[in-house]
Amino acid sequence: MEEILQYFADFTPEQLEQFHLLEPLYKEWNEKINVISRKDIDSLYLKHVLHSLSIAAIFDFQPGMQVIDIGCGGGFPGIPLAIFFPETHFHMVDSINKKLNVVRAVVEATGLTNVTVEHSRAEDIKNRKFDVGISRAVAPLKDLLFWSKPLINRNANFKSADENALVPRGLICLKGGDLAQEISESQAKPLVWPISDLFSNAFFHEKYILQVR
Repeated sequence: MEEILQYFADFTPEQLEQFHLLEPLYKEWNEKINVISRKDIDSLYLKHVLHSLSIAAIFDFQPGMQVIDIGCGGGFPGIPLAIFFPETHFHMVDSINKKLNVVRAVVEATGLTNVTVEHSRAEDIKNRKFDVGISRAVAPLKDLLFWSKPLINRNANFKSADENALVPRGLICLKGGDLAQEISESQAKPLVWPISDLFSNAFFHEKYILQVR
């Protein structure tokens, strides 16, 4: 938890309790389903929760906004963001149901009311639109754009009460390493933020937030 509180404040008691619950919940579930790397489970707050919340350091999700987490796995980045933004709705989607069982259990145990779960591939979701898509290390940017394009409402027009806040739009994803070839192959021109500019821990070296509007 210290890793989070080093960079974020102003949480309600309920949010603090929800964040505190994540470690015992994921450790318990990781004994049943290897949803997080065994070597990373003891660094849950740094490598998974804070990494997810790097998006919140850049973007201010708005009340009523509908967000799809494409290939959410065990719940990242959607679960930490859902705790951070309780008035924004997060729809967690993955093709592997056993991982979604972990998400469902975490949602229930933490009392999150702004999360729904769907066992599906993103490309199979029809007749539904979202204001923003998010993703973490799921697939190449080219594929993420192909899957998300039919799902994102291009006319979403949310505004923040804070005129200095950046309101999310389009696809936002967490990526790592040398992205030059991946970005070139996507034929997109994403905005890129180095997470190492936000958080000082060495873990975030060569980790990035990408946004394609």
